[in-house]
Amino acid sequence: MNSQYSGSLAGKVALVSGSGRGIGREVALKLASEGASVVVNDLDAALADQVVAAIRANGVKGARAVVCTGSVTEEGFGERFVKTAVDSFGGLDIIVNNAGYTWDNVIQKMNDEQWYAMIDVHMTAPYRILKAAQPYIKSYHALEVEGGQEAYRKVVNISSIAGLGGNAGQLAYSAAKAGVVGMTKTLCKEWGRYNVNVNAVAFGFIQTRLTGAASDNARINVEGREIRVGVSDQIRDLMTSLIPLGRPGTPQEAANAVYLFCTPESNYISGQVVVVGGGLEL
Repeated sequence: MNSQYSGSLAGKVALVSGSGRGIGREVALKLASEGASVVVNDLDAALADQVVAAIRANGVKGARAVVCTGSVTEEGFGERFVKTAVDSFGGLDIIVNNAGYTWDNVIQKMNDEQWYAMIDVHMTAPYRILKAAQPYIKSYHALEVEGGQEAYRKVVNISSIAGLGGNAGQLAYSAAKAGVVGMTKTLCKEWGRYNVNVNAVAFGFIQTRLTGAASDNARINVEGREIRVGVSDQIRDLMTSLIPLGRPGTPQEAANAVYLFCTPESNYISGQVVVVGGGLEL
């Protein structure tokens, strides 16, 4: 068991989309390391299974994990994702909308498929998951009020500094991530009556396969589409030079920021967007 275990999330049930690798994987591991039961999601069932195995092997008291494989953009996925948590663990306390990827182009070279892919994965998918969760959250809150209990639930949406300040070559991605901020601030106002804290983290330059060296000619496969990812050495060097801490962030550091919004200490923080970028200015 983790010697630094505080049990701050003991008894909590968490959904983490896109948690088979990268930042999402670290979020799932972090929440579980503090006692949460986690529904792990990825397109690749093998990757999701590996995360579940890692959670179980960690041996943290109360932490459990199951897999909900599939694309967050599928019709009906939101209902299936939420139902997996409710059926497996009997509740729902934390939703982390992490799934996403980049598919970059300048506007004159962008096509509708690229545009809608970014909107669908970064905005429509979280909307559907949250909409599917609403009846359960409302019902749980009503029972808690009736029983004289006070409980807070957490939604953490993932944005980006591109969504706050824009980024050349990322029109669709930036627009979608800006939309995540609007969604966060609106849902904060709608769900405050249920004692739900709704916040967002906007990542800066975090080391993942999406921000690796473009010279490696890395590609990701998203539902049969081969998409080139990576950042040129020139841009990587420029970004690093602009970060006061002098380096990109790690997936573990990104996950720690998400965790902060899931803790009881954040019960009076809602509608906020925190930039996780090592001091990088927009």
